[in-house]
Amino acid sequence: MSDKLLPLSHCLIAQKPSDAAVAYHAGQYYSAGQFANTVSYWGDKLQAQPFQHYALYTEDAYPFAVLLFALLHAGKQIRIPGNNRPGTAEQLSPDCQLLGDWQNGECFDYCLEASASSNRPLSPLNPLESQLVIFTSGSTGQAKPIVKCLNQFQLEIATLEKHWGEQLGDAAALATVSHQHIYGLLFRVLWPLSAGRCFHSQAYINPETLVNAIQHESAYWIASPAHLKRLDQASPWEGIAKLKAIFSSGGALPEQAAEQILNDGRQAVIEVYGSSETGGIAWRRQSMTAAWTLFSGMRLSCIDGKWFLHSPYLEIPPSPPFSKGGGEAFSSFITEESSFSPRKHLSPLEKGGSVGIQLDDQITLLDDGRFMLHGRSDRIVKIEEKRLSLVELEQRLMSEPWVDDAHALVITHHRDVVAAAVVLSPQGLEQEAIQGRNRLIRQLRKALEQWFEAVVLPRKWLFVNTMPLTIQGKINQPLLKSLLDFDNRRLPQALTLELTPEGVRLGLKVPEDLLYFPDHFPSYPILPGVVQLAWVEHFGKLFFVIDKPFAQLEVVKFTQVIQPGDELTLALDWKEAPGKLYFNFSSERGTHSSGRMVYEGKE
Repeated sequence: MSDKLLPLSHCLIAQKPSDAAVAYHAGQYYSAGQFANTVSYWGDKLQAQPFQHYALYTEDAYPFAVLLFALLHAGKQIRIPGNNRPGTAEQLSPDCQLLGDWQNGECFDYCLEASASSNRPLSPLNPLESQLVIFTSGSTGQAKPIVKCLNQFQLEIATLEKHWGEQLGDAAALATVSHQHIYGLLFRVLWPLSAGRCFHSQAYINPETLVNAIQHESAYWIASPAHLKRLDQASPWEGIAKLKAIFSSGGALPEQAAEQILNDGRQAVIEVYGSSETGGIAWRRQSMTAAWTLFSGMRLSCIDGKWFLHSPYLEIPPSPPFSKGGGEAFSSFITEESSFSPRKHLSPLEKGGSVGIQLDDQITLLDDGRFMLHGRSDRIVKIEEKRLSLVELEQRLMSEPWVDDAHALVITHHRDVVAAAVVLSPQGLEQEAIQGRNRLIRQLRKALEQWFEAVVLPRKWLFVNTMPLTIQGKINQPLLKSLLDFDNRRLPQALTLELTPEGVRLGLKVPEDLLYFPDHFPSYPILPGVVQLAWVEHFGKLFFVIDKPFAQLEVVKFTQVIQPGDELTLALDWKEAPGKLYFNFSSERGTHSSGRMVYEGKE
């Protein structure tokens, strides 16, 4: 470990000036002495309580650091959930005390101005026994708990400091990411505490507030791809250029965003690849290479087509006795095996003292030891740096009485959004008929809010009578993406999909800002017939194998105009032998247009 690093186990013992700034919170700096006093105050308070298990959640990072170390010094068992949603609180609370900013209507008093020292001096923590549990979305939909001890964090900190400590100097840590997840916890709180750098307690969601906050202070930015790819020409590039470094994790930074930050902000973003289970694995600067470089001590191996990481960070300490003195609700929430250790993912191979853990990523190993990433092999995604299990989202939807089946997917644009295809139950169909589609969607979103943060909730919805399948019997994701990821300047919004033996029935809504309305006609906009035919062909080729060239139209009739905002039903039926696509646009007012499109064939 670097001589400049203070072990986390000793960071509250007076080994640095008591007036050195530890954190900037709520408009003022807090010194090392104030930090130690407040931790001591809370440590005594918490130690006097009969509870052993605590779930810690705070909005700001400095109160989090205070309570985290107070719990450690009080010998408590700590769980750090990724959010403070009511559903999370409900499943945690039977087994442990909720501490911090929970949505229970109470305002928590952090008492950060505690000046009186405890009668009991703080002693060094045991870095192997001082443990906490963080959570990450499991590929099965269950929240996966992961035990981490201070020694594991310290090993990572030593690696980070070795790589970038000299570059950062005494710069302050400012972040747009939450400390409730491992990346923010490590980079935003624990690394600064160990290295003697000040960290800002508030999360700076946009770059303007971040640049304004530092003024003349030397600082570095702990960011995510979700925030960095939103930077544009109006961003405060002069202030960004003055940062000591920009770190990014939680997913690959788009190449275009990396180039823009380099060109306009003169910053080569340092991307860190890793996970809650593994810790940091590798890093890269896209301005230098697209390949990833392993951190010291890491090794990759491939066994039966599966990649394993061998890392010194993965020496797992014995799991704390969480099953003692608690209820069963939280145990079932965690895993059927009730294990807090990722040992079941470990490879039977060990080499050089490093344990192997299976990775969920697709990898190509290069000759020089670096590697390329090709995405995850499971269904864990990142939305605005929030890790989301699509499986869990589907399971939560299907637990509602209105939903029989659900499939979640991600639509990738400037901002990634979650979409959901849902098969409504008879009760759900009845509710939709009574109260309408939009109100039913609002109720489904409200139910999901018990478990998920708003940013990861589905924003696009498609109600289907059955999940569309490929010939291999798998859900037809390309079809669903084509329906949900529509260009609302040229195509209608797909609301519903009904697959029948006779053909397809699509519920469509005509966008009000279609390209075709201003010219046809400005004072009375209607959808041109040629556009209706283009829509028929577009959707026809989505659902049917039409590999013949268009030949002619037959019995086409336009009987009622279609206007902005209209909701339509498009019925499609493909007759392969004669090569004819039958169509009918209708609404509550009756048929709007109908006919046949012929593709090189006659009856």
